[in-house]
Amino acid sequence: MGEIKKYPTKSFDCWNKAKELRMEIYQKLAQKASGEKNWLVVSGGTEGLIGLPAGLGDDYIPYGGEPYGASTGALGKSEEMMAHCEAKGYARDLCGYCRNYLGSVFGDKFSFGGKYPHPDFYFQLHFCDTHGKWYQPCAEYTGKPYFVIDIGASYRWPKWNESEGRRKNKYEYLLVQMYDAIEWMEKITGRKFDDEKLANAVYNEIMSTSMWAKCCELNKNIPAPMDEKSMFAFYVVHVLRRHTKEALEFFNILYDELKERIAKGIAGSAYERYRMVHNSQPPWYALHLFRYLEKFGVVCVGSQYDFMLSGGWDYYYDEKDVSHIRAAEPPADIKEKLRTRDGSLKTLASWILDYGLQIISFRFPMIERRNIDVAIARDWNCQGAIMHLNRGCEGWAVGQLEVRRALVEAGFPVLAYEGNVADPREFDEPRTYARIDAFMESQRLKKLMD
Repeated sequence: MGEIKKYPTKSFDCWNKAKELRMEIYQKLAQKASGEKNWLVVSGGTEGLIGLPAGLGDDYIPYGGEPYGASTGALGKSEEMMAHCEAKGYARDLCGYCRNYLGSVFGDKFSFGGKYPHPDFYFQLHFCDTHGKWYQPCAEYTGKPYFVIDIGASYRWPKWNESEGRRKNKYEYLLVQMYDAIEWMEKITGRKFDDEKLANAVYNEIMSTSMWAKCCELNKNIPAPMDEKSMFAFYVVHVLRRHTKEALEFFNILYDELKERIAKGIAGSAYERYRMVHNSQPPWYALHLFRYLEKFGVVCVGSQYDFMLSGGWDYYYDEKDVSHIRAAEPPADIKEKLRTRDGSLKTLASWILDYGLQIISFRFPMIERRNIDVAIARDWNCQGAIMHLNRGCEGWAVGQLEVRRALVEAGFPVLAYEGNVADPREFDEPRTYARIDAFMESQRLKKLMD
């Protein structure tokens, strides 16, 4: 083996800002629980429409179930919260995020400390089999109102000869529900909906999710300026608060910093000799897994999960019928489109249906679900893939082995390991590391460091 190149590395200048933006949400939720501040807290899934309640006022705080479930796992609180959930009779094969959230509700405990911050109402976009029901028992248990928007049949396929009439029907189906949601929110809160605040939220969401996609595109560079573990810290800013000007400002700053790192040859990991795409969520309690991979000079350059959770991607086929993804461009006349409530809702609906690739991937026909990870692996210059066979997410598990087969058929060897996104009882670390060691040996990669 020849000399292994070592790249210069440095911590991100915007790291503390990302941490501040993440923690501000949970600090405000803690204030709500303690009675210190009476924020208008709305809880539901973070995959779409978190900007819609922004029209209710500047005191609106979104409380996303998925990032909270992930944080609970990372904080080592999953077993405590899941015990409360299981005591109510919920099975261990239910979504890991959901069990952490439900357990916190039933146990009246907040993973960041103190009592649980019960929301004023629940508002959910139903796209995953678990999500439509997730907040229903919470609403019943707490006596809070609940509204769910059905988007399960609304996606616009990129290739399947779908008629314009059908595409229009999907769009109008979502749009009508968004209007109904506003009327419902005004009724239960007694507040008048502010269209200017909605327009600002839609603008920030579209611009920030597009900019995050552009940040991810920079990871095509060799060496990649971001490692996967760092990406998990950055992507959650748009998951938690993409409708805010602070999020948009952050992703503009991150983009500029990534461009500077590339210009200076600064890498996310010092040794990069093998690039992988990661499939599914990570085990949040075991993120050191990615540091173990780096011991072999292996870098995960991204995943469908952290790339796409909130949209902002254009999925397309080239002239050779090969699939690709690229950052979606916001409408050139976006500010003009957002001058009215109708314009804001139509613009947001179009953005979600055309570019909400993470949500779409849960409902793609399997031939498309197979292609997305292959497109990432190919376009991000990967040599292989690592797949988390995640017992904690039904949505990701559907067709996952078909995705593995597609990767292998496309020439990308796949390292698979078993676990659970949030439940550490489902993760065998020694066995996982043994599988990694065996895979690295098959790729003729030896450890570069202990």
